[in-house]
Amino acid sequence: MSALLSLCFVLPLAAPGHGTQGWEPCTDLRPLDILAEVVPSDGATSGIRIVQVHGARGLQLSVAAPRTMSFPASRIFSQCDLFPEEFSIVVTLRVPNLPPKRNEYLLTVVAEESDLLLLGLRLSPAQLHFLFLREDTAGAWQTRVSFRSPALVDGRWHTLVLAVSAGVFSLTTDCGLPVDIMADVPFPATLSVKGARFFVGSRRRAKGLFMGLVRQLVLLPGSDATPRLCPSRNAPLAVLSIPRVLQALTGKPEDNEVLKYPYETNIRVTLGPQPPCTEVEDAQFWFDASRKGLYLCVGNEWVSVLAAKERLDYVEEHQNLSTNSETLGIEVFRIPQVGLFVATANRKATSAVYKWTEEKFVSYQNIPTHQAQAWRHFTIGKKIFLAVANFEPDEKGQEFSVIYKWSHRKLKFTPYQSIATHSARDWEAFEVDGEHFLAVANHREGDNHNIDSVIYKWNPATRLFEANQTIATSGAYDWEFFSVGPYSFLVVANTFNGTSTKVHSHLYIRLLGSFQLFQSFPTFGAADWEVFQIGERIFLAVANSHSYDVEMQVQNDSYVINSVIYELNVTAQAFVKFQDILTCSAEERAGLLCAAQLCVPTDVQRRLGKGVPSPSAVTLGPGGLQGALDWEFFSVGEDYFLVVANSFDGRTFSVNSIIYRWQGYEGFVAVHSLPTVGCRDWEAFSTTAGAYLIYSSAKEPLSRVLRLRTR
Repeated sequence: MSALLSLCFVLPLAAPGHGTQGWEPCTDLRPLDILAEVVPSDGATSGIRIVQVHGARGLQLSVAAPRTMSFPASRIFSQCDLFPEEFSIVVTLRVPNLPPKRNEYLLTVVAEESDLLLLGLRLSPAQLHFLFLREDTAGAWQTRVSFRSPALVDGRWHTLVLAVSAGVFSLTTDCGLPVDIMADVPFPATLSVKGARFFVGSRRRAKGLFMGLVRQLVLLPGSDATPRLCPSRNAPLAVLSIPRVLQALTGKPEDNEVLKYPYETNIRVTLGPQPPCTEVEDAQFWFDASRKGLYLCVGNEWVSVLAAKERLDYVEEHQNLSTNSETLGIEVFRIPQVGLFVATANRKATSAVYKWTEEKFVSYQNIPTHQAQAWRHFTIGKKIFLAVANFEPDEKGQEFSVIYKWSHRKLKFTPYQSIATHSARDWEAFEVDGEHFLAVANHREGDNHNIDSVIYKWNPATRLFEANQTIATSGAYDWEFFSVGPYSFLVVANTFNGTSTKVHSHLYIRLLGSFQLFQSFPTFGAADWEVFQIGERIFLAVANSHSYDVEMQVQNDSYVINSVIYELNVTAQAFVKFQDILTCSAEERAGLLCAAQLCVPTDVQRRLGKGVPSPSAVTLGPGGLQGALDWEFFSVGEDYFLVVANSFDGRTFSVNSIIYRWQGYEGFVAVHSLPTVGCRDWEAFSTTAGAYLIYSSAKEPLSRVLRLRTR
């Protein structure tokens, strides 16, 4: 891990002119604000618009004439005509969308007479290109260094640092890990900019204009700007130098700045029930009269702008949802223009999908399954999918989990692809750099719990998922994907290694096209991971279900065990323990000794020299479930909560599940105790009428919908 973490440190660039005789800078060795050179302090340049998005101002340059956004290179290269050999360029930009095969220029240096491109920074949908002119005795040619897309085309602010030094080209996005390219052709030591002009947002002509917003564009001669910017509390908006007219963030207007700057003002306020929030409604308002709140559509989500502060008062029962059989997992999801749904993973041969109708869930579609453990809803473009993890083989003795696709014509889910799995417990769907993946938690193959789980990758050509990577797991029960800045992580809950539930669960980071081990956690029958963020703090909670070892006598209190919340420590570059929370639960299957949601066949127990405990020694239940089985994070107003699924305490399945409220320095504190029976899974959701929780029971064919009442 130490070798991997060494990637996180930025090596300082060599001193300017290292190894050259009598080197003198052609510019001041200070940040040179390129934007300030083309935008006067009063923001009055013709054709430039100042637009405020997500609380920050930027310049929209596409409506200005290219010549307007330019200046002679001699203005900043006052002592000589050579561009520095070592330098960095800092850009803060917002790119809402970029059509395929389109290239847009962020910055260029162009020779006036010959129209040669001496230096440029160009953006395409998939890559960021750094261009420069290289000359020698054989002639002159243009060189391009390309970085794979750092996921910039998402409508959000991002800050990039391009550093050039001694043949190394480095790109840092939002203060993340730098991507280094060792080029065969180094940046020239004698690039003359005599008679050249800087162009911002273009290449001197109308073609290739940058259509997004630019907030910062700085040239720093002689050094890497990354240590000056990072770490930052707000990395996407890290500042080295920006023009004065852009410096104020959202807050109280000074003087009459609303009239002073030409903000975008295409504003419409919608009344009534919650309307859709899509690209069409972006930057429009909705007033919710029932909650007396004003909301703004931002990135497909309604964000509260003005509302009375809601606080959770109490929880009340809203609906008893009868299910086909005991339910091991639930998945709540929405289908645009169709409605809100919940899918239940049922123990018997049929699982179901329910639709929210007139403030309750009603049966919508039955789907054949084989002791289903979990559902996962995901989308790829306009395609809508629902994947089920089947634990048992089908009628032919074959083990398959199935991906279903939503039919817009039939308004039903239809079978799309079957994938061979081994006692599958969970699916996790995620996207990395525009590519789509599915990870399956393979629990066991026969009596062997130490097997590979598999990550599948979507092939756009075949339109199918194909095996991409295998990861060794021990009784895998759950996958959880999350991102921190530009980095993607995948954590697995390992439950049982064949003899003990005391096994390590592992966190993986995606590097060089595959997931690699990043950190290991000691866990006890880990059944679930939940990642969540409070402010800028990132947490990871594990549900430990059961402490069991074949060499120890089974104790009822082995179900009462600490589950753990970890917090990301950026300095240590690891998750560290933040809080222990005492949790409990369990379940049963005839003829099996079940430990932490895994089932050890009785003949295996005998081979290990242990008799099968009597029911008084260990309580068993449907589906082989035990321990604290699930965490669910949700918020009400400005308050944050965690609810845990407690199922069994060593004596009874009628165990209270607990809601914990975030209280800052105190951590999470228990505030509500909810009576549950064999609780397996929690999901939080909201409608125009309010906020709800739903839990599934692995002990009875009944799930319950609870309403969160606020004051």
